Amino acid sequence: MKSLFIILLMLTGANAFAQKPDTLSYTQLKEYEGLYQYSNNATIKMAAPPSGKVLIAILNQSQYTLKPGERDVFYDGSHRRIGFFRNSNSLVIGYTLGKDTFKLITKKVVLPKQMRYPRIVADPKNFKYQYKIPAERHDGLTVEDISKTVLDASLLATMMHKIVAGDYPNVHSVLILDKGKLVFEEYFYEYTPDSVQEERSATKSIISALTGIAIHQGFIKSVDEKVLPFFPEIHPENDSPLKHEITIKDLLSNQSGLNYDEAYDKAVGNETAMGYTSDWVKYTFDQPMLDTPGTKGRYASGNPITVGRIIEKTSGMPLRDFAVKNLFGPMGITNFRWHFKTDQSEAEDFCQVYLRPRDMAKFGKLILDNGLWQNKQLVPAEWVAESTSKHSVVQNVDYGYLWWLKYLDADGTRYHGIAAQGNGGQKIYIFRQQKLVVVVTGGNYNTHSPSDELIKKYILPAFNNK
Repeated sequence: MKSLFIILLMLTGANAFAQKPDTLSYTQLKEYEGLYQYSNNATIKMAAPPSGKVLIAILNQSQYTLKPGERDVFYDGSHRRIGFFRNSNSLVIGYTLGKDTFKLITKKVVLPKQMRYPRIVADPKNFKYQYKIPAERHDGLTVEDISKTVLDASLLATMMHKIVAGDYPNVHSVLILDKGKLVFEEYFYEYTPDSVQEERSATKSIISALTGIAIHQGFIKSVDEKVLPFFPEIHPENDSPLKHEITIKDLLSNQSGLNYDEAYDKAVGNETAMGYTSDWVKYTFDQPMLDTPGTKGRYASGNPITVGRIIEKTSGMPLRDFAVKNLFGPMGITNFRWHFKTDQSEAEDFCQVYLRPRDMAKFGKLILDNGLWQNKQLVPAEWVAESTSKHSVVQNVDYGYLWWLKYLDADGTRYHGIAAQGNGGQKIYIFRQQKLVVVVTGGNYNTHSPSDELIKKYILPAFNNK
């Protein structure tokens, strides 16, 4: 999904003087603290953690680590550059991004203690974990004691110790469902069971499920329908006969053939440029063709956005309302946010859904149970099977219909799973053979996330030789 500082690719500015990176103290970093202007009339916080060394940029729920480089210059996780500027009194008063200048609004920034530490404990390095059965919240999930499963409680205790000690930073939650029952549920930093979490690109897998429902209800005939007839108002630039051959299946499998690939920096189309346009579907189809549709997997957020709009057009309902009626409502998912508006008003949030981790786990259980929820078939079983089967290869990983088909190796044993995943470490993993669902949420945006490592090192080994 949306990368906060991708627009820094255009950033220019002179270096005042050189300094060694990673050498700034907490006192030095506090010079940059404050609430600043940001794009689309938004605001962004810059905060200095007590440990020093890096600056934290906070936009909405997202926290981004900025590492110091030259004087008044910082770099994000993708090594993109942001530069601050000062007044005649050497006080920081703003920063520049590309051709834009953003001013400091106020120096007053307060970070609650919960945002700074995974757990508020006296001695994080010697934290001793005491397991508790997840709370019964009457939300559709049945809870169970982990001692009644094959999961290794000692491994999970080690994982908890390392998260609390800071060895795995910015993990927000870890939840485990074994054979459909919630047996492990832990939250960190300011997050609680009632906190909704950014789903980022994990939203795509929810759009996949909604597509199957729309087909089952007759709003869409099949995945083989051509896309452009749904948008007669669009007259795409760089028109080509191949564009008129693109099907819904091509969008779901990320094989549209359009020159739009977020993993390839030389691609013509990208989600950042799309985000600041007035019509994201038109932007997507304005891109020139690069491949024959259905032949090459390229990661493009414009594809699921277009599918979402097709559901809206054919059902006559906003996508959020369609989800409430057919998926979220029947599953008791009420505490969520989803503003699906495909224009520049969503440039910073990118039409993503926000869910509680427990509701993410419920969605994972729904897929594990082939679309069945409490004896009601919400998503056709045939669609679950089809959408979680291989249709393409994206970024060298097998890919279904907006689902990643991944494997994780745990102590020499390979486990094949289905994954919804998003930037920052948002994961919904389904391991069918083990009847296991694992949810991890996090804030490691635009940098390496430990989510997969937690699963393969502390959860999956319990199933070896079982």
